[in-house]
Amino acid sequence: MKVIHPVALFRSTVLGPLISRDQLLRGDLKSTIKMLASHRYNIPGSRNNHLSEKTIEAWYYAWRRGGIEALTPKSRSDLGQSKMPLEHQEAILATKRENPRRSIDRVIRLLERRGQVVKGELKRASVHRLLQAHGLSRPSGAASEVEEHRAYLAEFAGDIWYGDVMHGPAVPVNGRLRKVYLVSLMDDASRLITHSAFCLGETALDIEGVLKQAVLKRGLPKKLVIDNGSAYRAKTLQAVCLRLGIHLIYCRPYAPEGKGKLERWHRTFRDQFLTELDHSRLSDLSDLNARLWAWVETIYHRTPHRGQGLNGDTPLQRYQRDLAKIRTLGVLAGQIDELFYHRVARKARKDGTVSYQGNRFEIPYEHADKQVVLVVDPHSQQVIGVEDDQGKSLGAATALDAVSNVNRKRRKPQPEKASFIPPAEAENEVEMAYRQYHGHNREEQ
Repeated sequence: MKVIHPVALFRSTVLGPLISRDQLLRGDLKSTIKMLASHRYNIPGSRNNHLSEKTIEAWYYAWRRGGIEALTPKSRSDLGQSKMPLEHQEAILATKRENPRRSIDRVIRLLERRGQVVKGELKRASVHRLLQAHGLSRPSGAASEVEEHRAYLAEFAGDIWYGDVMHGPAVPVNGRLRKVYLVSLMDDASRLITHSAFCLGETALDIEGVLKQAVLKRGLPKKLVIDNGSAYRAKTLQAVCLRLGIHLIYCRPYAPEGKGKLERWHRTFRDQFLTELDHSRLSDLSDLNARLWAWVETIYHRTPHRGQGLNGDTPLQRYQRDLAKIRTLGVLAGQIDELFYHRVARKARKDGTVSYQGNRFEIPYEHADKQVVLVVDPHSQQVIGVEDDQGKSLGAATALDAVSNVNRKRRKPQPEKASFIPPAEAENEVEMAYRQYHGHNREEQ
């Protein structure tokens, strides 16, 4: 039995009051079509829910000519062919190939600005069909097939953490309102927020600050998944994770599904925290963070969660079930500050100083006019010490005190030791030549 096309089946259902009758009296066709056009329909492949009288009438006469087959939609013979002038087609294709990420609107707008087409001449649908026919309708690098996404869950707490940033409210900072950003790290298996803080920026340094507090409280994750933005690709963040033995993973561009659980946390946070926040009680950023940490620890972490793998447990309960499997800092706890230090290459001046963040620091003078690496605490902006490019310590670095240097005893070069003076009886080449020549001449005389 031949399968009936769903569109043909829908059209025949609409025409039922007409095609089920053996005979139509005068005026019946027009009145019935008018009645059918007044109904609402669930039209396959369309958001519209009304049919015009003209459309229903055309379907009726098509059915009379060929039955159900005539109601089946036919493929256009010119499908994939464009009726635009050839020069317009070439211009569209060339413009798209120049930058495959250009949208249809951008392609049209660019051609209009270049004067290659008259404004309003190109229609989006026509441009889309042309690009689709040439395989250029998708962004560069997009998959030709629907990408497969599957729900997944880390087996144990500490296996995977996610990091992301959410735009926050404006709070008073040094006498003026400043917009802040919520930087959060979440454990995948338990949905526990390992640490979260409002920061004045959304940089890699802000992620590092939150990560430092998170590992102190909740141990070391095996993997950390964060955004693919340039701010998070800083070498400093990569170096910190390498020292801690954390596998840093970047989400693929335009694929936010990888951090869906953290996005869900953001919605919860907006609904339950930001909507209840009394801004009149905030005097500064620390006030806001104090309320954030209180809410996370006393409400969010202790509220039963219906998410996959929690089965009604609270995030804290689920996290505590895996305490024996979580990697602790161990001996690294005593070196935690050092693990988060930054290394910055600098060329020392001839006076034995280097510059960092607009301030000058003195280094051991024997390294003056040489390339060195400053060891910096990025949060306090303090220069801790100096290393060579192999990580070997070269000594301390101190803030320059030019006034004190007036009375500072300076190192003076030691006089060079006298070169070796040969004993008197030792002859040099000149004396030997002299004696040989003149002695030979005297013998001849």
